[in-house]
Amino acid sequence: MTPRTLAIDFGTSNSAAAIVAEGRPRRLMIEPGADTLPTAVFFPEDRSAMRIGAAAAEALIAGEDGRYMRALKSVLGTALFHESRMIGGRRRSLAEIVTEFLAEMKARAEADAGGRFDAVLSGRPVHFHTKDEARDAQAEADLRACYHAAGFAEVDFLFEPEAAARASHGGAEGLGLIVDIGGGTSDFSVFRSTPSGAEILASHGIRLGGTDFDHAVSMTHAMPLLGLGSELRREFGEGLLPLPNALFVELSTWATIPFLYTRDTERSIAEMLRLAVEPEKLRRLASVIREHLGHDLAFAVERGKIDANGGQAAQIAMGLIEPGLAAPITPGTLNAALVQMREPLRMAMYHTLMMAQVSPAQISSVVLVGGSSLMALVAEEAGTVCPGATQHRAEAFTAVVDGLALAAAARG
Repeated sequence: MTPRTLAIDFGTSNSAAAIVAEGRPRRLMIEPGADTLPTAVFFPEDRSAMRIGAAAAEALIAGEDGRYMRALKSVLGTALFHESRMIGGRRRSLAEIVTEFLAEMKARAEADAGGRFDAVLSGRPVHFHTKDEARDAQAEADLRACYHAAGFAEVDFLFEPEAAARASHGGAEGLGLIVDIGGGTSDFSVFRSTPSGAEILASHGIRLGGTDFDHAVSMTHAMPLLGLGSELRREFGEGLLPLPNALFVELSTWATIPFLYTRDTERSIAEMLRLAVEPEKLRRLASVIREHLGHDLAFAVERGKIDANGGQAAQIAMGLIEPGLAAPITPGTLNAALVQMREPLRMAMYHTLMMAQVSPAQISSVVLVGGSSLMALVAEEAGTVCPGATQHRAEAFTAVVDGLALAAAARG
């Protein structure tokens, strides 16, 4: 008999769904041949059906006319989530788009499981928004409303690192620390592992994740080739003015890229180009906006980040903008771009230990979870906080959904 509760990990970058079958988590095939899918959508200009996951990325790469969107989860709890905009030939809000995405996940999960799901246990970060209780509560309310609109009668949430602890604890007694670095947030749980399961002692989280890493790398490596740091001549009088940063900030942020493709943005760039000291760079920027290349650039930055994280000198390929254009990136320049991320991660780990009233020396294992936990700086900072602990890598993209499935089954 199919369980009536579906476990869903709706992530900033990737999503997954699972149930428990024969006592073990069973991830459902929500993509052809895959049990995870990118949290991305594509709306064709011809007003045909929305595409999600790999199909959305394929449409973007193929150069189809339409609107590609990613990192939708990061907008939960903000006014932008409910604003109506022209997307795919009609006015839609991001809330409606997330609802469509979740409804499609539900349908695909039901098709694989062979039954209907009336309830959902969804993962959520410990804090959608750091130090903003009202916005944090609004983000959960937004997501809850989307699940209900997608067809789930009952909606419950479990902190993502606590779900990961359920799936990752070793069974032998001891204290462990979950370090879950996702696309939009970093979450931590201290747990006591026993033969009967994982006992959560404390959980904490901050709004910092892989998309922030991408943003920092883009701002330090790619955006200077498009004009960041350049200057403008004054319209009247002598002297120079710095080029405004705002457009570059939005262009290097996954969630805001689609909203730059407007006549207003093109007019603003044309005005800056007229006064630019380095017009060749602004012409590249104009090309990115005119040709809708923002997401292609973001993917190139992400690939360059991953390559440099592997310990080798690499490049951020920008040939779509201008033949032969590339931004060099090395392990050293990557570290310099991300150095500001280290202290918040380290302090968040210490804070979680303090909440649990546990000393770093008492932690016997650190479990790294989430796609962005593969960044070298994460393991290094975890080692600084808990130098005596053994580090383990859980299933980076599925530990959370596995734990959610176990928790859903335990609830009956």
